[in-house]
Amino acid sequence: MSHSITTMPDWGYLTTELVCYLQADATAVALAGMHMIEHDYNAQYIARHYQYQLPLGKLQLLELTLYLPFDTGSANVEAVRMIAVKSALAWYKTSLSQDEDNDAVGYEALIFDIQLVGGGDSSAQNDKDSEKYNALQRLKHSFGARYFLEDLVVDMSEGQQQLQVFSWDDWYSIAAAVRTPSELWRFLSYHLEQLQHSATSHIPSFESEDLLVEKFLQSPDLFASAIAVDNALIKNEAQDEPNSALVAITLAYKNQSTTAQMYHQHMLQAATLWSQLSMQMIETYSEKQTINNDDQLDVPLVYWQQQLLGESLFSRHELIRTLYRHPKQSASLQKDGYVVHQHSYESLGRHYVLVFYGQKATGHNSKAAVQPKLAQIAKDVATRLPIIELHHIIVLGIDFITEADETFIDIDLWIQPVDTMTQRERQLTKQLQRLKHQDIQHQKGSSQSDQQTASNTASANKDFKKDSQADRRPQVHLNLSIPARKDK
Repeated sequence: MSHSITTMPDWGYLTTELVCYLQADATAVALAGMHMIEHDYNAQYIARHYQYQLPLGKLQLLELTLYLPFDTGSANVEAVRMIAVKSALAWYKTSLSQDEDNDAVGYEALIFDIQLVGGGDSSAQNDKDSEKYNALQRLKHSFGARYFLEDLVVDMSEGQQQLQVFSWDDWYSIAAAVRTPSELWRFLSYHLEQLQHSATSHIPSFESEDLLVEKFLQSPDLFASAIAVDNALIKNEAQDEPNSALVAITLAYKNQSTTAQMYHQHMLQAATLWSQLSMQMIETYSEKQTINNDDQLDVPLVYWQQQLLGESLFSRHELIRTLYRHPKQSASLQKDGYVVHQHSYESLGRHYVLVFYGQKATGHNSKAAVQPKLAQIAKDVATRLPIIELHHIIVLGIDFITEADETFIDIDLWIQPVDTMTQRERQLTKQLQRLKHQDIQHQKGSSQSDQQTASNTASANKDFKKDSQADRRPQVHLNLSIPARKDK
């Protein structure tokens, strides 16, 4: 019997990142109806339930692995597959009725893996051949919208929580494509919408998961959250104008221009780099704590890791863009050191302070001067940002080190949680923002009535625009030859 066998996919960093969002150890699940498969088809199964608390909500995964004899016929594979999915759907319906927190925003997915046992030469003459014969081989299979219209009809009514079904191969291909927990969450929302649309129109809205995730990643809707944060930053006067890179990338996606693919590759590179750097920052801080026997942190480091990895594709792109433009700064700026305030474009309340250490050992921005003060810098910034939604300040102390013609990055880290404002504090903050806005408007009105002031303002604006244009680099080529240094 010939089967299509899949190879191990490139899982990417997302599967590793998801681990830090796991709420508890996986629990074994018994599925009603699977005993018949085990008896009639000489099969075995393992089902495990995982619960994740992602940045945007709750994700629950039911991983079902079914072991079948290699000589199982195609018709029997299809029959077993349907019984297994029905069993998983029945379990999900029961668990949903027993879940007291089922009103929480979340998505649920079944990851269904079929492995064939004994796919070698049955006439094996030695131990090595015997191992090959007994080896597991993963069956390549898919579902898609058509399956739930023609083979297994499922109620896809809007407003109801649904168990989305993926094959093992499709799920990890999706994970490798979307790269971040935030994009995975949005894809699941998009995927569910497409399934519901197929159910109401009775026409499959997509033929394969690969094509659907490609369509999702090519849509300008990918940047809807970043645009919302960008607009809120302007409203809160945390920045003066829209992010030029965001404008350029969104426009390229809308027009499906040739540069859209280039931007997408840049974001994928940035997502991987940020994942690598984030994990190393946490590891480095943990090692320092161990060496210094320091127990200052009130929260586990995994909480810090969640903040760093909670950034979207575009947000990671902007953080990496800020890091990797440092070698292009003037020699004097690199020598003295400088500070950059960067925003998360995934969460309005998460802000970054990037301190690029100066090369002068006794300088104001030297590593020796700044590194012991990272926590205090975070607290100072938190008190000066009049953003009601503010919840975390992340300070990065960045050191570019050149050794034997090779350049590395060392990054010191401190993450400062910010207490939620009381209702009174919210009211006062809004009043201050209104007064500040009125003051700015008044100054603008006064400057227009004074010719000299207008001239000075025009000159200042000219210099600002010149600097602003120099800062705009929507086409970013990331230098992958500058990794984080592994050994200190």
